[in-house]
Amino acid sequence: MSTKQQFLRLSMLTVGLIFWSTIVLAHGDQQHVMGTVTQVDAGSISVKTTTGDEKVVMVLPTTKFVKGTATVTLQDLRVGDRVVIHAKPEGNMLHATEVKIGETKDSMHHE
Repeated sequence: MSTKQQFLRLSMLTVGLIFWSTIVLAHGDQQHVMGTVTQVDAGSISVKTTTGDEKVVMVLPTTKFVKGTATVTLQDLRVGDRVVIHAKPEGNMLHATEVKIGETKDSMHHE
């Protein structure tokens, strides 16, 4: 293996470790809900998770919504969107602090 290949591998490993450690530290007290939106209401989002469970996450006035690099709103969220929601447990409920909206299969075909 050449020195350039070794350097590239080490660089990729370092960036990966920094990325994952930042996520773990930044969201240590929060749960992540990942999956597909099944319902959107003014006060909550229902998600079918990647494990097949149905989770309901409450939306607060302080909840941030992001799609790509753009800040969006709850009104931009649609049934069928893929999401990663960072949520704080409050009793037996989850309160969303951030909702990251992913690209749907349909939206990728229209670009």
